[in-house]
Amino acid sequence: MMNQRTQLGKDHEGELVDEGAQARRERLDRALVTIREHLGMEVAYLSEFVGNDSVFRAVDAPGLEELAHVGRTLSLDDVYCRHIIEGRLPELIPDTSANAFAKALPITDAVPIGSHMSLPIARPDGSVYGMFCCLSSKPNRSLNERDMKTMRMFAEIVTDHVHQDLDENRALRDKRLRIEKMLETRAFKPVYQPIWDMLREAPIGFEALCRFEGDPYRTPDIWFNEATDVGLAIELELAAITKALDAWAVVPDPYYLSINTSPQTAMSEGLADLLSAMPMDRLLLEITEHAPVDDYQALGDALAPLRDRGLRLAVDDAGAGYSSLQHIVRLRPDVIKLDMSLTRDIDTDQALRSLANALIHFSRETGATIIAEGIETEGEQAMLKTLGVSAGQGYYLGRPASLADARSLLDIHAVSKAKPSKAA
Repeated sequence: MMNQRTQLGKDHEGELVDEGAQARRERLDRALVTIREHLGMEVAYLSEFVGNDSVFRAVDAPGLEELAHVGRTLSLDDVYCRHIIEGRLPELIPDTSANAFAKALPITDAVPIGSHMSLPIARPDGSVYGMFCCLSSKPNRSLNERDMKTMRMFAEIVTDHVHQDLDENRALRDKRLRIEKMLETRAFKPVYQPIWDMLREAPIGFEALCRFEGDPYRTPDIWFNEATDVGLAIELELAAITKALDAWAVVPDPYYLSINTSPQTAMSEGLADLLSAMPMDRLLLEITEHAPVDDYQALGDALAPLRDRGLRLAVDDAGAGYSSLQHIVRLRPDVIKLDMSLTRDIDTDQALRSLANALIHFSRETGATIIAEGIETEGEQAMLKTLGVSAGQGYYLGRPASLADARSLLDIHAVSKAKPSKAA
């Protein structure tokens, strides 16, 4: 998912939050409307204390948006909040003109404030997050302790929302720090898994995969998902691809290199710049099935100049879900990579063979090439060859290895005089 910004729980640094925060924000907005209407007040809001300021994070003030709106910032020296917390003002003021301290504050006449109810919202550690408030321009002498009890009930709901947002924002900050540190230290390395011509029993290319270092070990999907969560997916993918392209120093023509990218990175100027000096006819760009495409036309337009120069396009993980079918139909890839969920046990599972056959037939109709991923047994390879799949990769054929080991594999097969086909 790409990240969205929301007001609730967003501190002065503008932290990113996930879609769950947006749902909570909507519930908070409904709570503000309900309590304001129940009390017959004009304004209800939640504020956060940031330094010496009170910042409005959520507001319901129909017709008074200039007075109270999300993001408005007031000095704590000028508002009621600090005085209420420190006991100089009560939480319930039905008529500010009847309270000498409130009447003397400039903001009382400036807003104006005729009646006021406010409760502090605490953070999990007990410190004050901000205030939950209702106010009106006119006195409301009917307000009483029963109303304050209702206000406290809603304040508990608001507190729960705030705590959840604070927890998630803290988690997002931790994620961002991890990703930023990874980008700074480049504590990751590429490994290369051979792609085989299964008929000739010879390698024809390599897929570059990324492996991250660190303790405890975390799988690549976790790293890239977290980078997406904090808006750094493109930066991390480009950094990984940059390292992967070191293979050109040792992988000779006509072997090709396959690199993975999300649709967002594929549409970025960064990828086009990175690949500009690369031999396009020896590159295969894999678009993962698991990443959604919001605009296929924009993606196609971004890739068109590279494809015109010889870059081949693959849809990865085909068969793993509905998105892969969308990718195949809309992107018209040169290569369709069968997901390991289809190749695993394909020699013993008729249903898998039927699904794979459908994609194989489609590839023939559209002129695409099939590469089977995740081949782990001789039986799976034999069945795929019987079905007409000539190219594949997987642990049975070769595990991901260092660049030096990948080069050694090519040296082993150098005795073959036949050049590897680029058809796959």
